[in-house]
Amino acid sequence: MAVDVIAESIGPDLLRFRDEPSGCMFYIGTPQAHPRLWRRNIDGALGVYRHYGVDVALDYDNVIDGHSTALFMTAIDAEGQVVAGLRAQRPYRHVDEAAALLEWSGHPGEAQFRRMIAERIPAGVVELKAAWVARDTEHRVELGAAIPRGAVHLTRLLGARYGLGTAASHAADRYRTAGGVIAWWVPAVPYPDERYRTVPMWWDLQNLRSVAEPSQMVLIDSETDQLSGCLVHGYAHTACRGGSA
Repeated sequence: MAVDVIAESIGPDLLRFRDEPSGCMFYIGTPQAHPRLWRRNIDGALGVYRHYGVDVALDYDNVIDGHSTALFMTAIDAEGQVVAGLRAQRPYRHVDEAAALLEWSGHPGEAQFRRMIAERIPAGVVELKAAWVARDTEHRVELGAAIPRGAVHLTRLLGARYGLGTAASHAADRYRTAGGVIAWWVPAVPYPDERYRTVPMWWDLQNLRSVAEPSQMVLIDSETDQLSGCLVHGYAHTACRGGSA
């Protein structure tokens, strides 16, 4: 049943690549063109965030309509279950659009972080949010490694040089494997609560090969080849807009 239901949400126009380590298929599209798949993705994220008591960081009520999401990426396993995902906001036009800044509001480092974002906007900055992996999937480790690669793919598809995300410090190593770099001069903040020390992370697509682990870079290249039909500079592209699902 799950396979049939999910199949109804997968249009031929969705971008896709196979994650070789997990065997799962990743699909990339827009919430507007694929509302049912988007809803399954963001509901999956909500379940994980609620389990850890950090659903405030997901901002579910404000993102469920999909208007703030330029592209989302979601993984589907062999049983047809949605098991992981990530979303990307549109490239910033002004630093005040940066949702990540809210996490540093009133904390040391706010001014430095703001300046860092503003300086990168001319080259393109895409914020990555709502990363999740299902707790009960047998491919949890492999999917946990695939999500940071997704940050690279979504940033590239949206025509930006820089991807920006925030992560709990204990999870930062996972993102570093795929080229994410901690902005160490911006102090960590207790977000979403005192259990965590959250840090800003940047992906620079022009510097990716010098910082990503070789094994991850091989997979990034393979997945980029699979997505090459839609590797365009900018958001407006027929395969990214797609039809309804």
